[in-house]
Amino acid sequence: MDIQIKKGLLDVCVLALLKRGDSYGYQIVSDLSEVIDISESTLYPILKRLEIGGLLVTYTREHGGRLRRYYRITRLGMKRLEEFSREWRELKKINAFIQGDDV
Repeated sequence: MDIQIKKGLLDVCVLALLKRGDSYGYQIVSDLSEVIDISESTLYPILKRLEIGGLLVTYTREHGGRLRRYYRITRLGMKRLEEFSREWRELKKINAFIQGDDV
């Protein structure tokens, strides 16, 4: 898969996961690895980029005597998911055209 396409898909997958509820790095990797290949070293730059872009926010909470960083999707992040859904429907039409299916 093209690296730029995968990068965009990973962003959306992270946002979609956070739409279900706040989460932390290790759990995000664990949950997403069921659908797409991702490592912690790949995830953290994505999280930082999404945070800088205002698509998610972070907060810390104590867990087992240590602070854990949690991530929460923002309204802007929700808007990005909606935009992606529209884009995805358009891509499905294009794919159907390429395949010779009725559009």
